[in-house]
Amino acid sequence: MRFLVFVAGLLVSLGVVADDVDFTLTDLDGKQRSLSEFRGKWVVVNYWATWCPPCLDEIPDLVEFHEKHKDHDAVVLGVNFEEVNREYLMEFVESHFMTYPVLPMEPVPVTPLGPVMGLPTTYIISPQGERIARQEGPVTGADIEAFLERKKQERNGVQLSPADQGRLAAAN
Repeated sequence: MRFLVFVAGLLVSLGVVADDVDFTLTDLDGKQRSLSEFRGKWVVVNYWATWCPPCLDEIPDLVEFHEKHKDHDAVVLGVNFEEVNREYLMEFVESHFMTYPVLPMEPVPVTPLGPVMGLPTTYIISPQGERIARQEGPVTGADIEAFLERKKQERNGVQLSPADQGRLAAAN
């Protein structure tokens, strides 16, 4: 059921045709990171904050998803969406074993990817650099995997039957 709510939320929330997006932010090591450097992979952009309990609940799943996919087909970018001291943020990231890039950003009503009305907010970017989905509220690694599998099947022209969709949801 959670899978269906997640997929419906992603599809309804975006409500526009996929469009190319890009941004550049500085990571905690001082390196400029652009969304476009990850072309060819799915990119999960997760807006979060250290004070946000649902954001903290997502971290282990996002780390696991990133570690499983980073060398193959997908990465996670964590956009820290608050004004905090850089040293505090670095300690927080280390203490939570966050292995995906974390990019600090001052909160703004509309980001280069679109609005962030609440935290956490997650955008999914296609390997072609198109913003294809947005979710306000928490996500799990299983939610993301199921959504990406469905999108891969659609892009390959394979239409999953309702029974196959149910099996995919149950497996994840």
